[in-house]
Amino acid sequence: MEVRAVAKYVRVQPRKVRLVAAEVKGSPAVMSAHKLAYHPSKGAKMLRKVLVSAIANAVENNRVSPESLRIARISIDEGPRMKRITQRSMGRANRIIKKTSHITVVLEDYEPMGEVKPHGTKAKPRPKFEAPKAKKASKKAEEAVAPVEETPVEETPVDSATEEAPATTEAAEENKD
Repeated sequence: MEVRAVAKYVRVQPRKVRLVAAEVKGSPAVMSAHKLAYHPSKGAKMLRKVLVSAIANAVENNRVSPESLRIARISIDEGPRMKRITQRSMGRANRIIKKTSHITVVLEDYEPMGEVKPHGTKAKPRPKFEAPKAKKASKKAEEAVAPVEETPVEETPVDSATEEAPATTEAAEENKD
């Protein structure tokens, strides 16, 4: 479904309105109206009036939510020119041409997409406050050190350790005297 609004005989040059219209064409209607409110040019003010009128037409006539509207087309046509005269030196005159525009805004219904993350990348992991790990030795250092073969060591039984304990205490007492 398409909704349109037209403003005729607007006292602004068509070339200047076309520059502003290129910025908002194809974007959501409500967002474009907010953007045009802060644009410094006269053409943006006139274009915003027509855009807001088209949004109001869609809401009143077709019961459409304003957030679901997008700008389908914007056409700026040249209207009639007004010819004026200004004074010049030595009794001469120069012609001034005041241009007008016909502004047409066409809105269409669309389904807004869900919110998209700005970058699309995964979040960075949180920092870990651990001691830094030792770096591995280089391959040349590993080759220089010959591998050591380990031989299994047999453990002695626990009984022999208990027999030695009283002997060491007796020896310690004899040394004190």
